[in-house]
Amino acid sequence: MSHWIILPIVLPALLAPFILMVIRHHLDLQRIFSVAGTVLLVAITGGLMAHAATGEITVYELGDWPAPFGIVLVLDRLSGLMIAMTAVLALMVLMYAIWSGWDNRGRHFHALFQFQLMGVLGAFLTGDAFNLFVFFEVLLIASYGLMIHGGGGRRLRAGTQYVVYNLVGSTLFLFALGTIYATTGTLNMADLAVKAAEMPADQTALLRVGAVLLLLVFCVKAAVLPLHFWLPASYANAPAPVAALFAIMTKVGAYSILRVYTLVFGPDLELTQGLIGEWLVIAALLTVVVGMVGILGSAYIGRMVAFATIGSTGTLLIAISLFTGEATAAAIYYMIHSTFAAAMMFLVADLIIERRGDTISARPPMTHGGVISILFFIAAIAMAGMPPLSGFIGKLLVLNASRGADHAVAIWAVILITSLVAIIGLARAGSLVFWKAHDTGTKDLPSPEGTPDEPPEADTPSPARLPMVPVFALAGILVALTVFAGPVMTYAEAVSGQLYTPSDYIDAVLNRSPE
Repeated sequence: MSHWIILPIVLPALLAPFILMVIRHHLDLQRIFSVAGTVLLVAITGGLMAHAATGEITVYELGDWPAPFGIVLVLDRLSGLMIAMTAVLALMVLMYAIWSGWDNRGRHFHALFQFQLMGVLGAFLTGDAFNLFVFFEVLLIASYGLMIHGGGGRRLRAGTQYVVYNLVGSTLFLFALGTIYATTGTLNMADLAVKAAEMPADQTALLRVGAVLLLLVFCVKAAVLPLHFWLPASYANAPAPVAALFAIMTKVGAYSILRVYTLVFGPDLELTQGLIGEWLVIAALLTVVVGMVGILGSAYIGRMVAFATIGSTGTLLIAISLFTGEATAAAIYYMIHSTFAAAMMFLVADLIIERRGDTISARPPMTHGGVISILFFIAAIAMAGMPPLSGFIGKLLVLNASRGADHAVAIWAVILITSLVAIIGLARAGSLVFWKAHDTGTKDLPSPEGTPDEPPEADTPSPARLPMVPVFALAGILVALTVFAGPVMTYAEAVSGQLYTPSDYIDAVLNRSPE
């Protein structure tokens, strides 16, 4: 049994309290240990992903207690991809936070950052539904602190809304787990899959309730309409590196839907047929509409990026809701793209806000405006799904996978029309912020309380260029995702094939011989 699987959880779990208790008064040491730990995390998760790519499903039994009685961690192609993606994103965000000075605007940033990584990575690796809840709470508790990092009344109000809404989601999660456990007597996902398949049809009413409650919880985490209300204010007012890291948090909800509703409540299971995908695809379509229209209607850069994140999440959920191998492969490709594109967009927004304020309006030219305009152009193309970047490829894959679906016409119409709306909204923002930068006669919109809307004074030191390095690195990832779309899709298809062969997962976790 390989102990490497638990390291992505143990490493940040040990590093966070060390930073908090031993070097909390030494920012330079915090930065050194945090960066070193995250670099090591990238190496470990990269190795685990390479191992999972062979197709082997590796199970780690804590305390050598076998499933379903003990706690297990499971590494397969999907979880390997998600942890590697999280580690790479975390490194980019951490370097931006350090070079921009965001980590010095409040207390305990690096400790909370590591706790956040522990929760996210644990959620991707766990093979137990209750421990999925535990890791959800770990990442949420850390995110509460990160949300209000740097202070400010507006940020505190947005953080309070974020806390309350997610506490409601956590309560629903407990109700769902209680309902499922009362029905099946287990919360190990592999064992749940066996029990759900064996349950007589006339005794599944309560289990159906649990399945629907779980889906509601995951939709809260993924910000699916109408459960998305917490995201615009929370992401728009969070510190930029935090919002960029939060790009992976909505993917935790999407990952959970993929994992649970292909393994436990699969599309072929009688008790969930016609229950999950039918209304999920409608909710996803509405989410895309709200997100992309929000881009066009936003008066502030932060909110515009938050709505763009909602729209990209909706596109991802459209592909997931089809529950076919081809659509799931498209969803996995688009999930990789949307994670890095959203993170890049948040960091670019921060570069703009730091130099000229948050309102989308014409103002005098900003420092480093030419370079930032290039970054904004790349991020906007990626988020809108325009060629030639990976967003266009991802949307094309989703459209192609939906051709034979019941809602194919609606899916094509919504994705194509909202993509045009997003292009118009982002082009409008870019033209006002960059192209009309010399037109100072335009009256600026008033800034919300606590928003850094005033441009720097003449004697203010010029912002550093170093924070642009991780933003360019994210742009490079998007370019690489485009250039190597073929190999990435090959891996995505392998992930999809493994998801839709749940017997391999069940056999590995329950130590059963393959039939």
